[in-house]
Amino acid sequence: MAADRTVNVQFPAGTTGTSIRDAVAGRDAVSYRVGAEAGQTMRVALSASNPATYFNIYAPGNGPGDEAMVIGEFTDPLNTWSGALPVSGEYTVVVFQYRAAARRGESSDFTLDISVTGETGDVIQSDFADGLAGGPDFYQVNVAGGGSLNLRASSSAGAAVVTRLTNGQNLRNLGCRMAEGLRWCRVATLADPGIEGWAAGDYLIEGSGGATVGQSSENGSERVQFAPGSTGSELTAALAPGESRRYLVGASADQFLYVRVAPQGQPISYQIFNPDGSFLLDQISSDKEYRGQLWQSGDHVIEVINRTDANLTYYLIIGVE
Repeated sequence: MAADRTVNVQFPAGTTGTSIRDAVAGRDAVSYRVGAEAGQTMRVALSASNPATYFNIYAPGNGPGDEAMVIGEFTDPLNTWSGALPVSGEYTVVVFQYRAAARRGESSDFTLDISVTGETGDVIQSDFADGLAGGPDFYQVNVAGGGSLNLRASSSAGAAVVTRLTNGQNLRNLGCRMAEGLRWCRVATLADPGIEGWAAGDYLIEGSGGATVGQSSENGSERVQFAPGSTGSELTAALAPGESRRYLVGASADQFLYVRVAPQGQPISYQIFNPDGSFLLDQISSDKEYRGQLWQSGDHVIEVINRTDANLTYYLIIGVE
């Protein structure tokens, strides 16, 4: 049985290519997905410890079982190809062993060099399945584990972070482009005025026009309820290293919010999001309390984060007046 893998290739920030070291054994194959736009030039070169190792390149929308755009066995020189790309989208480079070597269960260590050069035009050309210029009207942030997603000033992993988007937050789709081997989407938060920037497309799914923020209380966040007649609450919880917990606090514009995090041990971090997913308070240390006036009505999210290497118990004190 083949144990095929798929890898999304990302170039280091500010670069146009990368060198990948990997291995295949028997009938295994590895598919490397690389985003690029029509008119750009892709170069692929493979060097392997087993001479029966080759690559095929498939155009967007195709893969193993379809007709290959490039067959490494027939390139000159062998397993080296460079050419202009006809379509915008995600290309697939598949590395595998020839049949006889695969049947014998041989293995191969290899280095795969992939680069995409050439500027992208102001207008997207030959867009595959309308995947960049089109798409849904709204996206939703979809990060495994419920983390946040960086919204950057430009389509690069090295660009400045404009803000952090919460998991489940809905965004307006302003169009996507390919850069550094990935699909980047220009989006805007749904607040008025919204915050615009670029987010990695791998963490976006189709969304809606609703101002959803974070995980709902049914999906892991804890809704904070004040006792009748009171304006605050005190909670206690524990976090393992690297864990975080979110609390939903309903409040109205012009009210004042007070937050204090008191760990039993070294300081931890916390941050506060507005109902539209924008930052009310960027991540700070628990050494500092927060008190400020709110400008939005709805569920505010307080996220407590343990970035230490120890299990910590903490108290969370919240007040709304």
